[in-house]
Amino acid sequence: MPSFPDVDTRDAQAVSTRIRQILLGIESQGDLTLFDRIYNDVGRMFRGEFGDYRPIDLKYHDYQHTLQASLCMAELMAGRDTARATPHLDWRQIELGMTAVLLHDSGYLTTASDGEGTGAKFTYTHVLRSSAVAASQLPRYGVKPHEIDIVLNAIRCTGPSANINTLEYDNESEMVLCACVTTADYLGQLAAHDYPDELRILFNEFKESDDFQGVPADQRLFNSEEDLIRKTPGFWRNFVLPKLEKDFRGVYRYLATPFPDGSNPYIVAIERNMEIIERQITELAPESSSN
Repeated sequence: MPSFPDVDTRDAQAVSTRIRQILLGIESQGDLTLFDRIYNDVGRMFRGEFGDYRPIDLKYHDYQHTLQASLCMAELMAGRDTARATPHLDWRQIELGMTAVLLHDSGYLTTASDGEGTGAKFTYTHVLRSSAVAASQLPRYGVKPHEIDIVLNAIRCTGPSANINTLEYDNESEMVLCACVTTADYLGQLAAHDYPDELRILFNEFKESDDFQGVPADQRLFNSEEDLIRKTPGFWRNFVLPKLEKDFRGVYRYLATPFPDGSNPYIVAIERNMEIIERQITELAPESSSN
């Protein structure tokens, strides 16, 4: 069985090369100028080499997560193309989808004017901030106003509380594009081999945001690292998976190799991670012991 993923997602150049191969497999004469420019500039943003942005200072929602989601998005596009799925996504829509996934977490980036703390304090507002980055930057790449709206819709869909069915679309293909971007966002992080080890880091991001927003203790999603760990398998099975199936039109199925009955490496990796997390849960002290 081939390794998963088949590229080191810590290596931005390797990921770029792999994504380009995947996209050119869809359209051999496809123009990758927009992808290349945005991919390179997003890398510069996260490294603190673009405008006033400081280097990303998060360890969970870091640059690697953006690379993981972007790779998954390209694979989704290829899977739909191979399956001849409808509605068809044309090359420009694929370009815009890749643009959205590359920018979807840019709202975690900070500048000196954002003051103390890390980008984690913007956890609950990062989708709006990411949309603002896209709206302000994309015109310089020649992206037209109605195309920017498509990108913004896709970014908005990545918010956990977003309802993909309430947004306005010009056609069904735009909704499918949004479903693909959000699916790639979820699967890219949940399938990562180090996901079980990063849950404690994720909790600290939530805590910083809760502290920054002044969220009362009894209204917080998680009250401890252990609480987040305990809730993670349920988050996958009772929240994410149903959304992937219904709201996001089951597009994750196009990642199966071969389609439709082959193994889905992302789902296999996620279930493996949940098994690891469930073993971690058994090693935690009983919840009642902390009372």
